[in-house]
Order: sequence, then structure tokens, then C-alpha cells
Amino acid sequence: MAEALTGEAILVATEEVLRRYGPAKATVVDVAKALGVSHGSVYRHFPTKAALREAVTRRWLDAIHVEMESVLDTDASAADNLRAWLQHLFDRKRLSHVDEPELFATFKVLVSESRAIPEYHIGHLVGQIARIISTGVETHEFVTDDIQRTAQAVWDATQVFHHPAHAQEWGNPHIQDAFDAVVSLVVAGLRYNRIPSATGDA
Repeated sequence: MAEALTGEAILVATEEVLRRYGPAKATVVDVAKALGVSHGSVYRHFPTKAALREAVTRRWLDAIHVEMESVLDTDASAADNLRAWLQHLFDRKRLSHVDEPELFATFKVLVSESRAIPEYHIGHLVGQIARIISTGVETHEFVTDDIQRTAQAVWDATQVFHHPAHAQEWGNPHIQDAFDAVVSLVVAGLRYNRIPSATGDA
């Protein structure tokens, strides 16, 4: 007796089809063929092609979210955790761009297809930065009156090292030096300065 088709199996097959054909040519029929089922069977789990593409994108992004959580060391200082977290994100994006350019380009397209997906992804990652900063505030290593606003500011300040729009810059031989300088500036700001609150107070 054949195993029941699951949503997870469909997502795994969809990612492979996207790797093989790219987002412009990959179809639900291709996914069904890869699974040896009818395309109707796929649609019973994901009612539209857009729903399937969004689901596989969320699955891919969730793997990144889990991986980024694993970088954090409970015994490290908040500054060291922030540096390590930002470095790992940069390394991951840079290696993905270089080692799997087709897949990198594919998911860049998929992420852009839905306004909710970038918000979902950035929300998770900025949330992780916020938790690092919160720990720093609790240990008096960092100073801020608005942790979430500060976390967003850190994300924005380091955008050149993780936003796909800057991918062509990541091959610059001096990019690591630039990263180190920016992160050092960010950490110094967290230690000695206050990010203005949402009401504009200094």
C-alpha cells in the first residue's frame, strides 16, 4: 500500500523542482510528476500554485530561523552573541549566493512574490536581535529605552551584509573589514548611547 501523500513531502519535492527548473518554469504538474501523483493530489494540500510557492518559501525561511537561533551561546556576552549572530547571517547569505546561485536567485524571486513573506522573515530575525539586546540590557551591558526599535535599527544598519539587493557587493575583498567596522560601531552604540524612543525623546 502506497504511503499517504503529505504536505511535507510535497514541499520537499517542490524545492527540488524549483532547483531544477527555476521559479519561472517550475509548475505544479512538475511537482506532481516528481511525486508520482496527479496534480489534483497536490492541489488537495495546496489549493493554488501561489499557496504552494509561499509554503515552500516559509519552509525554507523557517530552516534559517532555526539555524540562526542555534548560533546563540548562553554563556557568551550579549556583544559576542550579537557579533556571532550577524557574522553567521552574513556568511550564510554570502555562501548561498556563491555556492548555490540558482537557488539563491530562486528564493529571492519567491520572497518577492508576497508582501507577507518578507515581513514574516524579517520579523523573526529582528525578534532574535531583540532577544540578544534584551539580555544585554538585563546584564547592564547594553543601554536602550526601546528594545524593539533598537533591534530594528541594528537590522537596518547592517542591511548591506544580508539584503539580497547587495549580493554583488559581497565579493569585495574588503567586505569583511567593512562588516567588522559596522558591527563594532553598532556594539559601541548599544553600550554607550540611547536610541531615541518612538516619541522622539532623547
